[in-house]
Amino acid sequence: MKIIIAKTAGFCMGVRRAVEMALDSPGKHRGPIFTHGPLIHNPQVLDLLDEKGVHIIRDIPEAGEGTVLIRAHGVPPAIKKDLKKAGFTVIDATCPRVIKVQAIIKKHARQGYASIIIGDRDHPEVVGLMGFTAGKGYIAGSIEELDALPDFDRAILVAQTTLNTRLFEAVKNWARTRHPHYKCFDTICDSTAQRQAEVQKMAEVVNALIVVGGKNSGNTQRLAEIAGQSGVATFHIETESDLDVEALSAAETIGITAGASTPNWIINRVVRAVERLPYKNSAGIQKIVFSIQQALLLTNVFVAAGAGCLSYACAVLMGIGNFHPHVWISMLYVLSMHTLNNLTGLKADRYNDPEREAFYREHNRFLICLALSSGAAGLLIAYFQGITTFIVLLMMSILGLSYNIILIPKTIIGKYSRIRDISGSKTILIAVAWGVVTSILPAISAGNAFGLKTALVFFWATGLAFARTAFFDILDMQGDRIVGKETIPILLGEKKSIRMLKTILGIWVVLIISSSLTGTVPALGLGLSLCPAAMLALISMHENGFMLPGIRLEFLVESHFFLAGLVTLFYASALQP
Repeated sequence: MKIIIAKTAGFCMGVRRAVEMALDSPGKHRGPIFTHGPLIHNPQVLDLLDEKGVHIIRDIPEAGEGTVLIRAHGVPPAIKKDLKKAGFTVIDATCPRVIKVQAIIKKHARQGYASIIIGDRDHPEVVGLMGFTAGKGYIAGSIEELDALPDFDRAILVAQTTLNTRLFEAVKNWARTRHPHYKCFDTICDSTAQRQAEVQKMAEVVNALIVVGGKNSGNTQRLAEIAGQSGVATFHIETESDLDVEALSAAETIGITAGASTPNWIINRVVRAVERLPYKNSAGIQKIVFSIQQALLLTNVFVAAGAGCLSYACAVLMGIGNFHPHVWISMLYVLSMHTLNNLTGLKADRYNDPEREAFYREHNRFLICLALSSGAAGLLIAYFQGITTFIVLLMMSILGLSYNIILIPKTIIGKYSRIRDISGSKTILIAVAWGVVTSILPAISAGNAFGLKTALVFFWATGLAFARTAFFDILDMQGDRIVGKETIPILLGEKKSIRMLKTILGIWVVLIISSSLTGTVPALGLGLSLCPAAMLALISMHENGFMLPGIRLEFLVESHFFLAGLVTLFYASALQP
């Protein structure tokens, strides 16, 4: 089964802005926090905001307190005025694209123009736009309704920002033919037009098309309409539990798109559920392989083995012969720390990876024992490698265990009472820990001087681990933001973060090759340049929509550490007589 995900699926700019403003409000503005009507048309997001203490008010009381966010669709000016009069602080989360339409209507209403709004009469955006027409507003949802309107000496035509592009093309043709003096403004959002165009193209190459989004979301409904009109089997769902498993199992190619108010975590859940469809009722080798992949990833055994491979590569690069103990130390330390990190990160996994959350809740005791025993075993091996190695690993383990613990009361230091409260600390500390355990500890045990070679190997290993961790942070941005994590991608933004990773990996491809050519590290460095190059290619493929989030992508990301081990094994074998 082939799965194609629309590049335009998920939050548009306006919805993302509104949701982020709502999530940030409890810590920024005086409470209680409300939204006037549903912030966006997605029940899962609204439930989430309610859990976060952001509630919906529909009627404006005579007197109130707290903060009210204006929904992404906008409201009539009178609503804002009444909210302020009642005593609320008003924060405008209206989509900037909608504000632009409001401004067009307001300007022309002052000049005496009638405003004809093409859209759904009861849609909150249209209701809000009508408030700017100065009593000279008209709504039409079809050409027939346009024909029924009186003729105006001066009028403007605007579209609801999520309108069907085909309908507005027909409206523009109608205006040119019937009322050429009317001013026509194409106010359909670029995001809407792109989504609809992509759905039309996708419908030509898939057997079934899944549209993910709220049942009452206008833009999602239009995506489903366009897909249905193309003749392809179309399924409009809100969550993965709505999937028609029997109907979809027979499809060879499935397309997945989503409305502008559908969060990434819902899309990812649907993708993972569809990814499992071919194996649901089968008992063949593919299902066995898939189940093994899933188990290795959920238990962190795969990433731990990858750390062992990286340690092996680092040892050979530094000319260290006794690498076996450090391969085990790296594996056991990473298994312990990553398992503990997942155990304390279940809130984010509820959105980022619900399967992992369910697995960790079900096997909580076993995983705690696994994390503690593997950490203890790693320390035991480190002890026999020398007291310095043991102390460094012990300090790293204590640091990892204390990451989520309140070290200084908030009453004394404020926000930064835990290490995790330091913005971006998770990504950097994980990468540095990988670098130390895979390269510095072997160098300490071997008594190597901390020269240029050791530094290069350390930064190479740290760079690979940083790229891995930061890339997963990019995939988990929405879930991390919901639970208040400030990872590097959240601080920089997705595009800047991807650009940063591609730059780092590109630099390391050049550095490791040049270091080999100059003799700073062995010729093995030429082969190991494949590791950052492979990661760079994987990130680029994901960026361009060729690699879907899910088990396959996660497995491939972790596999580039195995590539380091495999290349090193071939190199070592070639050197043997």
